[in-house]
This record gives sequence, C-alpha cells and structure tokens, in this order.
Amino acid sequence: MIAPVTGGGASGRAVPARACELAARLSALFERDCLIVGRLNDAQRRVREANERLWSGLAPDAFGLVYDGAAAAGPSQIAGPMADVLGGESQAVVLCALQESHWAIHRAFCEFQSVSEERRMLAVEVGELSWQLTEALMSAGWSADDAQDADVHELSGAGIR
Repeated sequence: MIAPVTGGGASGRAVPARACELAARLSALFERDCLIVGRLNDAQRRVREANERLWSGLAPDAFGLVYDGAAAAGPSQIAGPMADVLGGESQAVVLCALQESHWAIHRAFCEFQSVSEERRMLAVEVGELSWQLTEALMSAGWSADDAQDADVHELSGAGIR
C-alpha cells in the first residue's frame, strides 16, 4: 500500500506502507526517549541534592573511621578537628547522615547509569529503524536527502486517511 503525504518534505509523494510503519515505530521511540531524558534529569537532580546535603571537605572517612568504626579509613583533612569537637554520639549521628547521603548518591548514580544504558540501546534501535526508513523511502523514489529529512511523525500517519 502506498499513501500520499503532504508537508514536512513529503510534498504529496507516495509513501510505502512499510515506511509508514517504520515512521510510526520511530515516532514512538522518540516519545520514549523524552521519557528517558526525564528519568535521567531526575536521577541527576537526586545526585545533586544528595551531594548538596554534604558540606565542603566532609567525607565519609572524616573521623578516620569507616562508617561503623570497625576499621580505620585513610587520613582526612578534617578528621582530627571533627573528632576533637564531636563526642561519640554526635559522631554517630553525623556518620549516619553521611552514610544516608552516600547511599542516596549511590542509588541515584546507579539509576543514572541504568537509564543511560537504556537510552544508548534506544539510540541503536533508532539508528537501525532510521536506516530502514531511508531505504524504504528511497525505494519509492525519494532522494537520500529527502528521505533523511522526512518528518517521521507526519509519515507515521500517512497510511491512515
């Protein structure tokens, strides 16, 4: 089946049904990409917010101990002053807050990595479908430039008239 399409570079040219199907799939992938970008932005915001809960120079080893105090950590520029100022219970409260921030950053970063990988895989699929769409349009007489410039959102509705 071949349908005429107007506007968006189609100029009333014949569009094969296969091209309409590919364009519809690409259009859906572009919408999915918008959702993924929203998730990436959310993960980035959560990393930034968790990081802002920490203050300059403070690190999980600020007291010279790894979280639960079971093992010595590497030296810290503020470990000495913090340990001198804060007593045992205060140290535990601060370490707990640091640990919460650490895991909030860790979770958000893992989410960011996962969503980035999802977007990378989506890009591969978009590339493959774009190539197939270009080939389908060229086989219907479109030039390579016109096929590559075609509006997939417009083409996706070409077969529905």
